[in-house]
Amino acid sequence: MFRSEYADVPPVDLPIHDAVLGRAAAYGNTPALIDGTDGTTLTYEQVDRFHRRVAAALAETGVRKGDVLALHSPNTVAFPLAFYAATRAGASVTTVHPLATAEEFAGQLGDSRARWIVTVSPLLDTARRAAELAGGVQEILVCDSAPGHRSLIDMLASAAPEPSVAVDPAEDVAALPYSSGTTGTPKGVMLTHRQIATNLAQLEPLMPAAPGDRVLAVLPFFHIYGLTALMNAPLRLGATVVVLPRFDLEQFLAAIQNHRITGLYVAPPIVLALAKHPLVADYDLSSLKYIVSAAAPLDAKLAAACSRRLGLPPVGQAYGMTELSPGTHVVPLDAMSAAPPGTVGKLIAGTEMRVVSLDDPGKDLGVGESGEILIRGPQVMKGYLGRPDATAAMIDEHGWLHTGDVGHVDADGWLFVVDRVKELIKYKGFQVAPAELEALLLTHPGIADAAVIGTYNDDGNEVPHAYVVRQPAAPGLSEGEVMMYVAERVAPYKRVRRVTFVDGVPRAASGKILRRELRGRS
Repeated sequence: MFRSEYADVPPVDLPIHDAVLGRAAAYGNTPALIDGTDGTTLTYEQVDRFHRRVAAALAETGVRKGDVLALHSPNTVAFPLAFYAATRAGASVTTVHPLATAEEFAGQLGDSRARWIVTVSPLLDTARRAAELAGGVQEILVCDSAPGHRSLIDMLASAAPEPSVAVDPAEDVAALPYSSGTTGTPKGVMLTHRQIATNLAQLEPLMPAAPGDRVLAVLPFFHIYGLTALMNAPLRLGATVVVLPRFDLEQFLAAIQNHRITGLYVAPPIVLALAKHPLVADYDLSSLKYIVSAAAPLDAKLAAACSRRLGLPPVGQAYGMTELSPGTHVVPLDAMSAAPPGTVGKLIAGTEMRVVSLDDPGKDLGVGESGEILIRGPQVMKGYLGRPDATAAMIDEHGWLHTGDVGHVDADGWLFVVDRVKELIKYKGFQVAPAELEALLLTHPGIADAAVIGTYNDDGNEVPHAYVVRQPAAPGLSEGEVMMYVAERVAPYKRVRRVTFVDGVPRAASGKILRRELRGRS
């Protein structure tokens, strides 16, 4: 068993809005959130006051403890206000991918039993359609403004009393992001107030922040990585978060230059752009002090090329997953130059790890031996919503969460993730479940069988690659037709990017797809 070398931190038994904004009054007029596109700025005093007013309006509207509110928005300065207002009113927040189709959104609404939606006007059509399909939604609110819908801006004028909700941080769910875990279709990950808040305290000694620090929030807040690293963590410590709605390289570089960004939390495709794109040379990025990459594996040579080009310490990595609130390992900011290339970091405070044999899961492995990574700690999720069997398959009776990732630890405690047991595809940090795409492909009348695996494209991104068996009646079915069929029915990040036609899908006697055989062909 591997244990963290850092001192334990006590559980943080606070609602997440208090754990993050408890020091907002002390930070006062320090900028908390800045819109990187138009410069709109909210101070800590305003974030504290505004989210309390919105919470009062939500409570007046009928939001009660135990309700679920779906937050369906790209990054905006209003996103944190909506999140903390909802939790202060007693609701759990299920975060929704802004590019989800109405059908995907409806599935999440139905599974989570969300009664309220907060969205933005450009996404209203999708939100309305999803609400119609799911049923049970009482009201759709908007962050900006739209005819026929109340906005958060209107709600700031509420004179209703601020709600006083008794939150049990150890039991009550604060966030309900959706994850595919190690297999299958998306499931609601129940993260309690204590789990998220304690994970912030675990991460703080290794990734400190303070007033004067400026981080650029381009990774989405709806994803647990963005929610933690770019929203909760910096706002808890008085840093300034500059918000961008999506990744556009020119806009991204201009924001670093114009807002004098000091820290970046990114995914590998952004590291690739910083390392290789010619546009980078046109901007002054000298304010940067560090870059951290997570959400997907980062090639050590690419990380080195990025740091050399920008004259920075080596790009640090972090490791975790939605089911772990999300962090378990990180390269400390003050140890980036000393960390071995390719490591995802050391165990954070209060966290234990085992590495077990792939052939004999009951056998623990030692230093330098590769096996499946198991994690135990206060950040392990409460479970999957309404799926006790899936929860039991993920977390054993001793509290060990089976990550599905394969790695090894060196003599100094640095973890290296080398492969995945799980079948998930990680496209630019977003999870794509092969089973979901396979089920969709089989609805095409011209497809007899299908299997999906992840393969790497020329940019080093893992992409969904479909192996398709044509129906005898559809010998002319083309690659383009298959890709278009999927593209019309899923969010853009889930699209099939490659198609190979085969005579048959390799399967075990049980019917399980033999993906390793397909990987050997690609």
